[in-house]
Amino acid sequence: MTNNDIVQKLWNLCDVLRDDGISYSDYVTELVLLLFIKMVHENTESGTLKEHPLPEGCRWTDLNGKSGINLLNDYKRILLSLSTGKDGDGNLVHGDPLISAIYADAQTRLSEPRHLEQMIKNLDQIDWFSAQKDGLGDLYEGLLEKNAGETKSGAGQYFTPRTLINAMVRCIKPRPGEVIQDPAAGTAGFLIAADQYIKEQTDDLFDLTAAEQRFHKNKAFVGIELVSGTRRLALMNCLLHGMEGDGEGVVHLGNALGQAGSALAKADVILANPPFGTAKGGDASITRDDLTYKTSNKQLAFLQHIYRNLKPGGRAAVVLPDNVLFEAGVGTEVRRDLMDKCNLHTILRLPTGIFYAQGVKTNVLFFTKGSSLDKYQSESCTDNVWVYDLRTNMPSFGKRSPFGEQHLKSFEAVYGDKPDGTSPRTEGEWSFGAEDIDLVPEAREADENQNVDEHLAHSRWRCFSRDWIREHKGDSLDISWLKDKDSVDAASLPEPNVLAGEAMSELVQALGELDALMRELGAGDEADAQRVLLKEMLGEGE
Repeated sequence: MTNNDIVQKLWNLCDVLRDDGISYSDYVTELVLLLFIKMVHENTESGTLKEHPLPEGCRWTDLNGKSGINLLNDYKRILLSLSTGKDGDGNLVHGDPLISAIYADAQTRLSEPRHLEQMIKNLDQIDWFSAQKDGLGDLYEGLLEKNAGETKSGAGQYFTPRTLINAMVRCIKPRPGEVIQDPAAGTAGFLIAADQYIKEQTDDLFDLTAAEQRFHKNKAFVGIELVSGTRRLALMNCLLHGMEGDGEGVVHLGNALGQAGSALAKADVILANPPFGTAKGGDASITRDDLTYKTSNKQLAFLQHIYRNLKPGGRAAVVLPDNVLFEAGVGTEVRRDLMDKCNLHTILRLPTGIFYAQGVKTNVLFFTKGSSLDKYQSESCTDNVWVYDLRTNMPSFGKRSPFGEQHLKSFEAVYGDKPDGTSPRTEGEWSFGAEDIDLVPEAREADENQNVDEHLAHSRWRCFSRDWIREHKGDSLDISWLKDKDSVDAASLPEPNVLAGEAMSELVQALGELDALMRELGAGDEADAQRVLLKEMLGEGE
């Protein structure tokens, strides 16, 4: 049985929970509270975990084999004990702050003992030996991905496609001994991918000294997550991957755009996909007073935090929506500050459809604190920005046509081996039919003025100087030159008066149909009143 098979079997348990009034939005939380106890049991039995992290009386063996109301009551007792660290009589059961954080405020919504008993039996029937071979952490990741794909759950906002995460990590190349952060951790996908990358480079940490191993396990990774339920998933995810973190775990509960973010130590590597959208209620969630440029745009605030929080020479890869690249005002100031303080060496324009928020246009910005020659430089650090267009005329990705590693191989090849973007680079990369894509008229004219080779102009991989960005783009980083097949050419549109006339005609026809509908529904008087109002608006009042 593969991990995919097990994930599907676990997901099918939702049918059991729906009979108990549990919705998809609560399903994963309900399942993982029980699943984590089972996975800890399996990891302990196999020897993966040297010590059982859960206290006696709160383990899998205290649940399976029981039935009826006693089972449900015991389960509620276990959740309470794990959350508070005490039993019903107030006696100390455990003093592990990480376990308390994972089970903070945990309570089951199950009311039917038979449903809990069925879940336990189903979990016991899974081929955990096969699951162990692929890693229980990877199994848990698969469950999170399944949840993110369920649009009703809204979990997609916390989930970045693993294909993209792994490619970003391979480009940035985190190293042992480095502090790696994610200020918008979600379910900790970036941190776990960085951990796995380092383990692959160090023979599962056996190449490191004992002190280096302790640093890696407890101090190397730090994340911040605003939502307590998501943080619970992240802490479980990290622990199942052998990442413990400090006393609060790897992922701390807090707001990176508030005190929790300002208190963070400087990092060697930052990997992040900040949440989309503006701050709810204006800038109420952005309480930092150390950010130079005040804004209600959360991505611009996160971007400032990230490049300010890098150590000299520190590296970052950040997923950001298009508006960050072209927004005027504060957006322009933030981009200028970024290119001053960091070497913004690479932008990857991502295709649409790879995130669960459909239609969102995103990019990955890769930058290093300081210039390529001096990591302590704080002005004019960006000389050239290399842009890879993986968006234009790419397939419409989704469940039926998934975005895979093969789509990122060409970008990783031109990015180069050096994680700071200083590998020798040459313009020109024509994957996915780039040679047959037409050019945006403005880009064609600009290339002709600069005598750019026609073949090179169709490349997906181009270099733009800092001076050119300043003079020709006004410090906008929304740089594109390939024409999408579905784009509308403004030069071929009818004259504005013709377009306005067509729109007016359609509105008049729609108003006529609405008038007839209202009269058919017996609302003739209201229809007459609306006619009078319309005449007054058009200056034709009686």
